[in-house]
Amino acid sequence: MRSALAVGAGRLSHWGLHSVLHRSASQLPGRVALGIDPNLMGELAGKLRKGSIVVCGTNGKTTTNNVLASAIEAAGNTVLCNRAGANMAAGVTSALLPGRSADWAVMEADELSTVHILPNLKPKYLVLLNLFRDQLDRAGEIDHVQDTIVHALQSSPETTLLVCGDDPLSMGVARRAAQNGTKVLAFGVDEDLHLPADRVPEARFCQVCGAELDYDWRTYAQLGKFRCPNGDFARPGLDFAATGVKVDRTGVSFDVRGKGIDGTVRLHAGFGGVYMVYNLLAAFAAASLAGVTGEQFQRTLDGYHPENGRLQHFRVGGREVVLNLAKNPTGFNQNISLLLADERPKAAYFVINDDFNDGKDISWIWDVDFERLAAEHMRVICGGHRANDVQVRLKYAGIRADIAGSVGEALGRLGNTDLAEPLYVLTNYSALWPAKAELERMGERHD
Repeated sequence: MRSALAVGAGRLSHWGLHSVLHRSASQLPGRVALGIDPNLMGELAGKLRKGSIVVCGTNGKTTTNNVLASAIEAAGNTVLCNRAGANMAAGVTSALLPGRSADWAVMEADELSTVHILPNLKPKYLVLLNLFRDQLDRAGEIDHVQDTIVHALQSSPETTLLVCGDDPLSMGVARRAAQNGTKVLAFGVDEDLHLPADRVPEARFCQVCGAELDYDWRTYAQLGKFRCPNGDFARPGLDFAATGVKVDRTGVSFDVRGKGIDGTVRLHAGFGGVYMVYNLLAAFAAASLAGVTGEQFQRTLDGYHPENGRLQHFRVGGREVVLNLAKNPTGFNQNISLLLADERPKAAYFVINDDFNDGKDISWIWDVDFERLAAEHMRVICGGHRANDVQVRLKYAGIRADIAGSVGEALGRLGNTDLAEPLYVLTNYSALWPAKAELERMGERHD
């Protein structure tokens, strides 16, 4: 009776928000429902015929989750998914409310919320993409995040951990989880991409003895083929491996071999950078475990266009505008790499807020390698609540930056000359949706 009331109240609030107020219904219905029945998520999980997959990690989980959900749907399954990125318990519950039953649930989860989601959902797989310092005033240091995920896995003993084997911090979680009985599968890039190393503040040291790690190569940040000089800790053998990696401004392509895959599958997508290779590799690995073929997955990539502000392209007044999320040093550095891979003259608009969901502490901007942009002699504009802080940081990187209060104002600063010069708009969380809405009003979608 209680769960039926909770479901009814949640669905009613969804209808009111979506159909009457034309507002997002990604979280509030779940909050209403959980307020009536705190155990409702576990009961709703019972309507999943084949099970669920949860995707978490600091960077890339929304794209990975949505590609994975679309691929499982392409294989003929019905899927419930929190595509808008509402990744805490209320958002997951909201996504589970519609309909009587489904084959799969594919859910993005905030790392700290895994301890509330896994005990109720009890997924078949938890996909752990990466771990980086992020939102320090909310999440704390990495060891707290690691502890949380390990405890979440303890509460769901049948869950298999599909983890990035190239990331020492994620493998620190995997090592402890395996000691508790969790089955672990690893994915990663199995070749040297000959890329310049980023600054690596997160994981210089062994997760067991504390010795400084040695690397055969790095792909980005702390990800790569690592080992402890004392033999205590190393990248594992890969169950899903990417080779033949090609990355440029037109997209990514790579070969995948691994568990349950007949031979080698070549995948390609018209978006992303090196980090996207990991995201798509993780999505394909999880999809293949759910019965999706390489051909079905590639068809999904062929038809996939980002809708959530991640690498979304617009055309405004004849100028191409690329919008993407950059919310921590690693994410920003990967966006800089993507920007530098574009050989055309270009401009950039960096928008940094300090709202609650961004984190009030923005000292992380000093860990971003803005110095890499100094030689480009490009036009840089700052925006957001902390525009002046970013302007000062850029000054120390040898870059003179203007300030603009909106994307439209930034475009106005560029004028109508050199319309072939794209504008890259990089924002953190709370600035992303306003920038996306503004671009949708001013221009048109450009795939």
